[in-house]
Amino acid sequence: MTFETVKGLIALQLKADPATITPDTRLVEDLKADSANVLCMIMDLEEKYGITVEDDQILKLKTVGDVVAYIEANQ
Repeated sequence: MTFETVKGLIALQLKADPATITPDTRLVEDLKADSANVLCMIMDLEEKYGITVEDDQILKLKTVGDVVAYIEANQ
């Protein structure tokens, strides 16, 4: 269920069609996210899930699936 929630947040943040977002969707290359988009998305996810994403980890979150896996591992 985490994927559906993350997908919704990402779609809203990046004004993307949720139907086009899969776990393999790349944040920058496919969704055209820039650093400000990613930062806002991370802050939204931190608030929603009560987690903290360390700065060095943000750069490792390349796909929607990476984001979901990180959240599930750190909840």
